[in-house]
Amino acid sequence: MILIDYKDRRPLYEQIVDRFQALILKGILPTDTQLPSVRNLAIELSINPNTIQRAYGELERLGYIYSVKGKGNFAADIRNLIPQQEAALFKELDAITDKALGIGITYERLIFHIKTRQEEEKLK
Repeated sequence: MILIDYKDRRPLYEQIVDRFQALILKGILPTDTQLPSVRNLAIELSINPNTIQRAYGELERLGYIYSVKGKGNFAADIRNLIPQQEAALFKELDAITDKALGIGITYERLIFHIKTRQEEEKLK
């Protein structure tokens, strides 16, 4: 379910946060699905349980999961997070578009690139 890329320069907990965010946003982990326990995931990934705990804490702070004392961690209802994610993404896209236009890349080229990426994603 979660794979760690040891070549990635980001801390392990950030990779775990990113992977769970993707799984939850894509609906692979639906609302109220229980996440693996800290101990089990730490054993599975062969990393320190504190790293998992830190990742789970960050996911809870961001609203992707919630914890139930004595029961574990569960995927949260993220319907309200999607507009926030979309807004943040469009803000990044605006900055990238400005940078691209600044170096002479046309709108047409940008649109072509996005459509090409969309087609590549469909083939996966």
